[in-house]
Amino acid sequence: MKNIPNLFTLLNLFFGCIAVILILQNGISVLYYSDGSQYIGMPERVGWASLFIGLAGLVDFFDGLVARLFKATSPLGKQLDSLADLVSFGVAPGMILYQLLRLSFAGQHDGLDVSVGWLLPALLFPCCAAYRLARFNIDESQAYGFKGMPAPAAGLLIASLPLISWYTTNPTVAELIVNKWVLYGLIVVVGWLMVSKLPLMALKFKDYGLRNNWPKLALVVLALLSAVFLKWLAVPVVFVFYIIVSLLAPAAGESRTGSSVAAEGSNKK
Repeated sequence: MKNIPNLFTLLNLFFGCIAVILILQNGISVLYYSDGSQYIGMPERVGWASLFIGLAGLVDFFDGLVARLFKATSPLGKQLDSLADLVSFGVAPGMILYQLLRLSFAGQHDGLDVSVGWLLPALLFPCCAAYRLARFNIDESQAYGFKGMPAPAAGLLIASLPLISWYTTNPTVAELIVNKWVLYGLIVVVGWLMVSKLPLMALKFKDYGLRNNWPKLALVVLALLSAVFLKWLAVPVVFVFYIIVSLLAPAAGESRTGSSVAAEGSNKK
């Protein structure tokens, strides 16, 4: 019974590996408008990879609940969770950034022959995620709040980009997603958020009172409303709101010292 939470964690890793396979199997699609002009299409399987990263995030959330349900917390589970998160929310999103940069350059003259040096900044993302996860594992003061952006949140933000590009009806939004300078900016900003010690709230409730939990409840309400009206664009909106609420309500991002350690994201193994 105590290994059931670890099976959920391994399922997280399994989905992350599928996402990586889907991302790396895609080439560049050159498509044409009705007037004969060409554009670079987002490979469909990258969108499927985003969905598998989302499934990994869902499993990552539930493995913590299962661990508490079966009282199966363990140091092994904690380490396993971080290793799985590195693939699902570090490596896989990094590969998405790599492909998006390829798409960006492919739209330029001779862009398909771009030097790999222009694409390597995408690999900074999994490096930042690895540093974030390793530091988390040795920090025992993040039971009710995080120091820096959790890797799952950062990974899910990047994973939403192909889906936003596929389903948006706003051409400006679609162009921004494959703009190399926007992508470089995302790598720097989101990478910094992961390795920083910015106090951010964890979605863990210490009690059921409104006074202590209003920031988290506000975030949940905004997430639901955004999902209805903004579809996939809701992900970056909620991401930004999460940071703002955490900074405006410092108590929501509190940490405490002690022997109990919250695992990355929602896992409490």
